Amino acid sequence: MKENVILDKSKAFALRIIRLYQFLCETKKEYVLSKQVLRSGTSIGANAKEAAHAQSKADFYAKMYIAYKEANETEYWLELLAESGYIEKEAFDSIYADCKELIKILASITKTQKK
Repeated sequence: MKENVILDKSKAFALRIIRLYQFLCETKKEYVLSKQVLRSGTSIGANAKEAAHAQSKADFYAKMYIAYKEANETEYWLELLAESGYIEKEAFDSIYADCKELIKILASITKTQKK
C-alpha cells in the first residue's frame, strides 16, 4: 500500500495523545482538559482517514479542513495543559512540535485543494 504521510503522522500523534490522556488521568487525576485533548487529538487522524476515502474533491477538502481545525484545537488544549502545569516542558515541547507539524501539513493540503 502507498505511504500516506498525513495518515501515518496523524495516527502516530493520536497514539501519543491517548498515552498523554492515560497519564493525565492516572497520575495527575485530571479529567476535563485531558478529555478535550483526547477528543480533538484523535479526531485529526479520523478525519484524515475519512478524507482518504472521500466521494469528491469537495468532500476531501471538507474532511481535511475539519482535521486542520481539530489540530488547531489540540494545540490550544496542549498549551493549556502546559501552562497550568499538568505536563512538563520537555513532554510538552515534543508533542507540541508534532502537533505544529500536523497543522503545517494540513494547512498545505487545504490551501492546495482550495486553488
